[in-house]
Amino acid sequence: MDSEQNKSLYEPAIHFQNVSFEIAGNKILENITGSFPTGQITVLVGPSGAGKTTLLKMCNGLLSPTSGDITVQGRAIHDMSPIDLRRKAGMVLQNSPMIAGSVYDNLALPLRLQDKKLSKEKALDILDQVGLEAEYLERDSQNLSGGQQQKVSIARTLLNESKILLMDEITSSLDPSSLNEVEDLIRDLHEKHEITVIWITHNLEQAKRMGQYAWIMVDGKLVDAGEISVLDDSDIPSVNRFLKGEFT
Repeated sequence: MDSEQNKSLYEPAIHFQNVSFEIAGNKILENITGSFPTGQITVLVGPSGAGKTTLLKMCNGLLSPTSGDITVQGRAIHDMSPIDLRRKAGMVLQNSPMIAGSVYDNLALPLRLQDKKLSKEKALDILDQVGLEAEYLERDSQNLSGGQQQKVSIARTLLNESKILLMDEITSSLDPSSLNEVEDLIRDLHEKHEITVIWITHNLEQAKRMGQYAWIMVDGKLVDAGEISVLDDSDIPSVNRFLKGEFT
């Protein structure tokens, strides 16, 4: 292993240092300091309104902090172009938008925005990686199931060769069978390609099932973080109430 590879294993995938975010004087995030470890699946949990989605959007530049610093793979995000940043950290949403047209049209979109062309061979390869057969390439994207659309969205992100995958409640609207398929896919991608995953989920059982590391947020603050066992119990009263389901 060369020195650059060794360095990448030990530096955090994303680091927040004293990050705050306000809108019209309303504090959404307050003094967040913490790291998402490289090569791990980190689950981001907490009650509604905790600021989880806001924080995730900062990871690939969709929002900028009011104060504080964010680094992605050791580089300050304010020193990176939006395209470069989103190549490093790709995002998949709960309801990932599909443009009108075929699955190929949707896969090709990010490259088209960079004046690049997606070869059919590459498109078929990326579909295979997410468990979709070749016949899906020409299917109308609007006729796909929710689980199939999420797979296409993940494939679209992988085409950027992102080493960090940001996911916001991507299985919350899926039926149990599709949920299991997407979970299996994320495990497979993480293991085969050493992708760092940062996953917002309201489902604590899913968090424990999928996560290796956890961040717990309450009222715009990072109140606890650590190995996944942190979700079993906590000495912090607000965290313990959340873990016991006293507020969601």
